[in-house]
Amino acid sequence: MDRQQLAVKCKQLRRDIIEMIAGAGSGHPGGSLSMVELIAATYYTQMRVDPKNPEDPARDRFVLSKGHAAPCYYAVLGELGFFDKAEFKNFRQLHSILQGHPDAKKVPGIDASTGSLGQGVSIAVGMALGAKTAKSDIKVYTILGDGELQEGQVWEACTAAAHYKLDNLTIMIDNNGLQIDGSNDEVMSLGDLHARFTAFGLDVIELADGNDLDQVIAALERPVTPGKPKCILAHTVKGKGVSFMENQVGWHGKAPSSADRDAALKELEG
Repeated sequence: MDRQQLAVKCKQLRRDIIEMIAGAGSGHPGGSLSMVELIAATYYTQMRVDPKNPEDPARDRFVLSKGHAAPCYYAVLGELGFFDKAEFKNFRQLHSILQGHPDAKKVPGIDASTGSLGQGVSIAVGMALGAKTAKSDIKVYTILGDGELQEGQVWEACTAAAHYKLDNLTIMIDNNGLQIDGSNDEVMSLGDLHARFTAFGLDVIELADGNDLDQVIAALERPVTPGKPKCILAHTVKGKGVSFMENQVGWHGKAPSSADRDAALKELEG
């Protein structure tokens, strides 16, 4: 898939996200929309996965540490063919496989159940350590939210990743600057994240625009520094792609109305 095709795919993923959350009447559009390019570039240009064989032991692994952004994750897996996209209409419905947070026991292609913030990155570190110990070439990718970085467990995981020299691990930060209660700086300032991750022993690549596919792909493809986990610190826009949702904290966990849905889909046409 070339860059133009991937850009078209990202628009489709955003339409899927809006349709899912509007249909359910609940969900998290802001942080789902902001991470589209990060997860799309990872799955479509980097990862070794096979939708026809989702349990392949040689597959690369992905962990959505910010589990509330599950609609974006489901959109990618559905578009790739891990399950029938007709399932999107059942998002957050009783007995649906597509719960509000990812469930590895129910959804083909999901490698870890997540939801409690801070835990997903620890799971990813464990996967990467397991692959290293087994001398496997499996690569592990994870996406965290920036508000999630207020969890101490994240920094314990980074310490372990650096200690065990997990250069098969890529940690991506969806740094959109907003969380459920306001801006990160208002709730609990995170300071200089580039300096902080560097101090914890990670190889940091900071992206001025984490919604720019060229920047994201270049970061993913940059050769690893031997013995160092890669950290992609991506400055993104909450609600990216839907003008009235962009940089609006109110859209963190609010479902669009029918009118909002229609307006959003109209923006995302073509």
